[in-house]
Amino acid sequence: MSVVKVDYISKKKPEKALLAKQGKLAGRSHGKISVRHQGGGNKQRYRIVDFLQDKLGVPGRVAAIEKDPNRKAFIALVNYADGEKRYILATEGMRAGQEVLSAENAPVKPGNRAKLKNIPIGTTICNLELFPGRGGQIIRSAGSSASLTAVDEKTAQIKLPSGEIRLVSNECYATIGQASNFESNSINLGKAGKSRWLNIRPAVRGSAMNPVDHPHGGGEGRQGIGLKHPKTPWGKPALGKKTRKKKKYSNKFIIKRRVKRK
Repeated sequence: MSVVKVDYISKKKPEKALLAKQGKLAGRSHGKISVRHQGGGNKQRYRIVDFLQDKLGVPGRVAAIEKDPNRKAFIALVNYADGEKRYILATEGMRAGQEVLSAENAPVKPGNRAKLKNIPIGTTICNLELFPGRGGQIIRSAGSSASLTAVDEKTAQIKLPSGEIRLVSNECYATIGQASNFESNSINLGKAGKSRWLNIRPAVRGSAMNPVDHPHGGGEGRQGIGLKHPKTPWGKPALGKKTRKKKKYSNKFIIKRRVKRK
């Protein structure tokens, strides 16, 4: 088992006013399993994270860096100058006591949020809006970051973590810096019980099942999927089948598709 221990994570209880109830995510619809391998897990409360960060021009001071059970990246509790408190997505290197600012032309400093047209080319960004006013929608997971490669009159080109180059309106806001907790992908859960705490139930390989249970099942001894095309338990193509719609609205925004991983 391996864990990431960081000394700057606050041990205080989460801000009560920024918590919301969260029902059980057991992968069931009307009591029947609709999504396999989900169920159980520790009781959690949702932290209301401000992805929009619309307190423009109001400076805030980071009161604490906290863990959020609902995401891999850390979150920061910010006390604004007008007395309001909000959770925001923490960037790498953010610490308690640091000042953050969300403004159209905020200083280029990790943790600040500004419009793409006012951010220098080559800057590392995260928590990016896809459409102005919708709040951060992509590049939010732990350790993820994108690069601003070009800015035109109306659009900006973003190189995403997947290698995809995408057009976004230059009026969109982005947070400067890399999302926090980049070490999260090196964590080893170490035991089955820890998966159960995280709402993950056991999974069984299709090739270990009987033919009645899975298209990969059956055969004498250990059998691979052989000449069969990989299938889901319901007979649909899997592993490499393209599922993106050919006429998807966002095709016109993609300059270069993501890099295929072998």
